[in-house]
Amino acid sequence: MKIALLARNPDLYSHKRICEAARARGHEIEVINTLRVSINITSKRPALYYRKRRLGDFDAVIPRIGASVTYYGLAVLRQFEVMGVYPLNESVAIGRSRDKLRCLQLLARRGIGLPTTAFTNDPKQAEDVIDLVGGAPVVIKLLEGTQGIGVMLGETMKSAKSVIEAFQGANVNILVQEFIKEAGSTDIRALVIGDRVVATIKRQGPPGEFRSNLHRGGSGEKVKITPQERAIAVKAARTLGLNVCGVDMLRSKSGPLVMELNSSPGIAGLEKATGVDVAGLMIDFLERNAAPGHTKTKGKG
Repeated sequence: MKIALLARNPDLYSHKRICEAARARGHEIEVINTLRVSINITSKRPALYYRKRRLGDFDAVIPRIGASVTYYGLAVLRQFEVMGVYPLNESVAIGRSRDKLRCLQLLARRGIGLPTTAFTNDPKQAEDVIDLVGGAPVVIKLLEGTQGIGVMLGETMKSAKSVIEAFQGANVNILVQEFIKEAGSTDIRALVIGDRVVATIKRQGPPGEFRSNLHRGGSGEKVKITPQERAIAVKAARTLGLNVCGVDMLRSKSGPLVMELNSSPGIAGLEKATGVDVAGLMIDFLERNAAPGHTKTKGKG
C-alpha cells in the first residue's frame, strides 16, 4: 500500500513507530505536514497539493491531527476522503471526538457511564452548575483542551465559581464535571483498534496533581481491565465512529465512567508499558480494510 501520514512533527515517537511498522510490512509511507497542504476543490478532479506536488495514488491516510490545527486538518482529511482514500479515522468521527460537549452528549445517548457534567453560558448560574454536579470539588475543563491542558480542579465553591465566571467572562466555553474522589488521581487508557481493546494502561498523576496525563508528568503501567470496562471502551469508540482511539475511563463506585476519547492517541506510553506493537496493529487494520483490491469506504462528509 501507499500510505499518507498527516502529521506536523515526523520526529515524534508515535509517528516514527507508525512509519517503521508500515515499512517493515513492505508498504510505502510518506509523512505530510498538514499545514503545508493546499486543497483544490473541483467537481471533476478534486486534488491536494504538497510543496507544489500533486498528491495522488494513496491507498490510505493516517490522520495525526493536532488539536490546535483541527479545523484545517479535518478539511485536508475530508479532501483525501473525497478522492477515495481510506482514512484510518474518518473526519466526521474525529470532529465528534474533538468537540467535548458533543462527544459526551453522544455517549450519554447510548447509555455509557459518564461523570455528571454541566454546561452553561450564563456566569450568573455558576453556583447552580456546581450544585448540579454534586458540589465542590468540581473539575472544570476547556472544551478545546487536550493532554490535560485546560483542566482545573475547583476545590471549594468560592474557587470553582471564580474560575467559571472568569472563563465565561472571557467568552471561553467550559464544562463542569463531578470530581471522582475514589479514582485517586488515576485513570485507565484503553486503546481500541477496530472492534477490540488491544492495550490498556493505568495512568497515575504525580504527587499533588489530580490529572493523570502522561504529558503532565504522570506515569503509566500495564493493567488488566474488566470485561465491563472492555465492552464500554469498544462501545464508546463505535458510538463516535472511530476505528482507532484511546478511551479514558475512571473507576468509580458506580462502575467505569468515560471521560473522553482521543482520536490521535500517543502510543509511546502504551507500547513501553505493555510491550504491545500498537503501531503494527494500526497498519494491520489498514491492510484488512484499505489494501488495494478491497472496497474503500469514503468519508461521510
